[in-house]
Amino acid sequence: MKIIIKYDSSWRNSFLDGDNNQPLPKKEGRKFIGSIKELGQEKNFILRKITIDTVMGVLNRLIGDQRKLYQARLDKNYYFQDIDTPEHPLIQYQDQIKVQNNEMTYIRNMMGSFDKNSFTGAIKVDDEMFTADYANEFWGVLYLEFDELCQFINQKTLIQVQQNHDPIKITTHLESLNKEKPVEKKGDVAKAVKTLQVHFRDYKKFNVNGYFNAKDLVKPLCLYCSALYLQMERLEQKYDMSSAKTKSGCISGISKFTFTKKDFMNRFTTGKKKRIWGNPYIRKERIKGVGEVVSTMTKASGQLEINLQIDKTAAKELDKLIKNAGVSAFYLGKKGLAYIEKIKL
Repeated sequence: MKIIIKYDSSWRNSFLDGDNNQPLPKKEGRKFIGSIKELGQEKNFILRKITIDTVMGVLNRLIGDQRKLYQARLDKNYYFQDIDTPEHPLIQYQDQIKVQNNEMTYIRNMMGSFDKNSFTGAIKVDDEMFTADYANEFWGVLYLEFDELCQFINQKTLIQVQQNHDPIKITTHLESLNKEKPVEKKGDVAKAVKTLQVHFRDYKKFNVNGYFNAKDLVKPLCLYCSALYLQMERLEQKYDMSSAKTKSGCISGISKFTFTKKDFMNRFTTGKKKRIWGNPYIRKERIKGVGEVVSTMTKASGQLEINLQIDKTAAKELDKLIKNAGVSAFYLGKKGLAYIEKIKL
């Protein structure tokens, strides 16, 4: 028995982790890994092709069984149990791709996560955190030159920087600090890191790598963020710093190692955090000797031939079940449109 299926625009990528052949996790289901952040990891850009599971899923769909394939296989009355065996000697298939291309596709993300670099509403520039008597000495830490910052950490030097502070100016400056190149761990830098590690003994609880990147170089932003917490403790000796802290004693949106724009601005805006409802399915990576490589959604159109080595009686019965189910069109793999073009007995 031969079943010829034509399909168009079949998506050949996967956006969920886990396995189709396993029961869904009870609480949240399979994790969405198609966000820009998740696609930053090579393992999350998943390519798919037609497999025996795809074929068996199609056959079950054609006779009207809409259960997950693993659920159908667990049924003691599973219709295809005689041919759906480990080696599948009675089933052959051929995926004849006529057209295959890559397209920019916008993927809906129903997880309701937030854009870490955006915010909504009007900005409250007159927040007490920027107008209090401690503001210049507190925020001034961020405007120290890097060598001055190390001296401040090591020697408790005074802050002489005078600035007009507001949320946008602070976030812009923090973003620029985040772009500073890592530096070697030596001299005053090594001493400053040691001072912070001793002072904040629980630092590894929040950041495994601490103040270093993968090459064991010091990340300047980490020192600036930790120095901000260090200055807050020092200023508490002469100022009321309660307006600079959250209920948990932290600085909103700023940890001892980094900052998150959406969390920082959430305190100083009248609106809520900006939700992400989707993103382009795209992965960018730099390959040595090649340059930047951009990967997008793969879509294929073509024909799938399924050959079943079954006797004439079983073939006629399957043909009847398919016609009685009357499935006109269905998905092949992920999305796309597929339909039966011909059945040959």
